[in-house]
Amino acid sequence: MDGPDVTFSALVAARLLVAYAPLPEALKHDHQLSSPLTSYSRLREGIYLFDHGIDPYSGGSFRHSPLLLSLFSTVLPLTPYTSPILWTAADAVAAWALVRIWRLRTGAKATSRDGQVAAIYLLNPYIFLPSLALSSSSIENALALLSLMFACRGRASASLLTLACLVHLSLPSVLLLLPTLLLIITRPVSRLALPRPFGADLKRTLPLLAEFVGYGVLLTAASTLVCGNWDWAEKTWGASLTLPDLTPNPGLWWYFFTEMFDHFRPFFLMVFSVHLLIYVVPICIKFQHDILYAAFILIGVLALFKPYPTLSDPGLFLSMFSLFPEIYPYLRHPIVTALIHLHASLLLPLFNSLWLRQGTGNANFFYASTLVFGVGNGAALLDAIWAGLRIAIGKVEDGYEVVQE
Repeated sequence: MDGPDVTFSALVAARLLVAYAPLPEALKHDHQLSSPLTSYSRLREGIYLFDHGIDPYSGGSFRHSPLLLSLFSTVLPLTPYTSPILWTAADAVAAWALVRIWRLRTGAKATSRDGQVAAIYLLNPYIFLPSLALSSSSIENALALLSLMFACRGRASASLLTLACLVHLSLPSVLLLLPTLLLIITRPVSRLALPRPFGADLKRTLPLLAEFVGYGVLLTAASTLVCGNWDWAEKTWGASLTLPDLTPNPGLWWYFFTEMFDHFRPFFLMVFSVHLLIYVVPICIKFQHDILYAAFILIGVLALFKPYPTLSDPGLFLSMFSLFPEIYPYLRHPIVTALIHLHASLLLPLFNSLWLRQGTGNANFFYASTLVFGVGNGAALLDAIWAGLRIAIGKVEDGYEVVQE
């Protein structure tokens, strides 16, 4: 085994040891690490009901996809001994896919930075802690990176099937459909510094889109067959559109709709949902010369504006910075952004505890910390967009020459 492989194996082994260490049970119920759509305790509850012949979607608490319900109730049973292995495996697969994307982007079979790329993902506390809490967001991250990896390799069917599974688990991930389709018909090589117009034929995406829809229909039919009815669609996909559960989370939606009058709720739900979609086409057009970077930016948009986010969502976005070392010199305020994230990482657990455990604060305390966290995520996103555009501007003696049009 070479150096990067040894590093990767050591990181995964250490991750597994920590997963089996005695950890506070409250970790699995922390609102920052898991949401109503990714909670391990709710998943276990739904599996228990399903195994005893009770429809888990007849209540109001179970909102996981039927894919996870059928998988963990049959093939991979969840126990105190198997769950740490499964979630560690999900993190290992995600880190491996990230390394593979890096290699495909550089065009090399192996690089000296492979171990660093894996470590940046596996040691990221935004990734590490939700995985210890057994949040299914870890599985979603693995599917997202696998889909991008297959797309970079030109394996259309594998990429689209993986993306269809991801969208089935997390509906807002449909934002990644367009960049994935475009990435399949292009190469993931770095073109940020030497931009050029998108040269591939867009008509080639139509059969790929039809294939994705076919996979989606098959997964929908399988889910309906497992549940015996369509109630799962309202409880899972509908939750991302109607926000029925206002359990606190690190996102920007829950407190806003807690204070919202019922009369205005449908309008603002529509605005918040459509707001996510308006970024897709402009970002894909602006970064048409580097579709992988467009996918990276859209993952950052999801991390900032997702209805039910956990720390895993910005964790994936921040980890993907390792794929683009060429932008580091062009980041505008990296120190300020890092300090805001450090500040938010201290405020989130503190204000959460003051409100929900100590009883000495209220919802405004925790929401204030989520706003700081949102500012940190927004700053990182703007830094990434600025650097991706700024790298294409070459300096000349009497000023600046714009290379990108």
